[in-house]
Amino acid sequence: MAPYHIRKYRESDRQRVLDLYSQGMTEHVPITYRHILKLPRTQVVLLGVPLALFLGSGSWLLALMAGLTLLAALRFLAKIPLTQYLDNCLDTDMSDITKTYLSKRGSCFWVAESEGQVVGMVAALPAEEPTLRKKQVELFHLSVASECRGQGIAKALVRTLLQFARDQGYSEVVLATSMLQVSALALYESMGFQKRHQYFYNWSWALS
Repeated sequence: MAPYHIRKYRESDRQRVLDLYSQGMTEHVPITYRHILKLPRTQVVLLGVPLALFLGSGSWLLALMAGLTLLAALRFLAKIPLTQYLDNCLDTDMSDITKTYLSKRGSCFWVAESEGQVVGMVAALPAEEPTLRKKQVELFHLSVASECRGQGIAKALVRTLLQFARDQGYSEVVLATSMLQVSALALYESMGFQKRHQYFYNWSWALS
């Protein structure tokens, strides 16, 4: 295992951080696509439309082409929400990481570095709508390069954020993630986070 260390973000890390984040988001496309294909309503459409075309036209070729077209359309649809989310992040908080995460007390952005290259990252911002009783910080953008996973880097990044939260006087760490991110969910659960609520395909987690 190559040694790594965690430090605060520097402006010279910008391009590597953006590339790493974009790559991580792209990995979710096939996962989302497979999930869509497993939905009962999707299977009804994938079977029903080609069958209806075959019964109406008697052409297996037309039915096959319709099925392939539907698969391609679903693959495209699986990319849309992820692409929109990525574009939104790149236009908002990630457009100026130093300003967003390092210019105010209570927020921070860390990277994991190995052999002179950024291989992981995580960020913290005060929660926009904290409860009346608890001071909350939100975890954002946890990501580790695919070739460096399984080395404990993600856990080390989260521990860094948790220590920061304690030092800053936060009483709760919160985050939101997709139910499709199975490895991320397992990581958060193993570190004591508890599911708070679910909305659509996203889960909200908290660690007091």
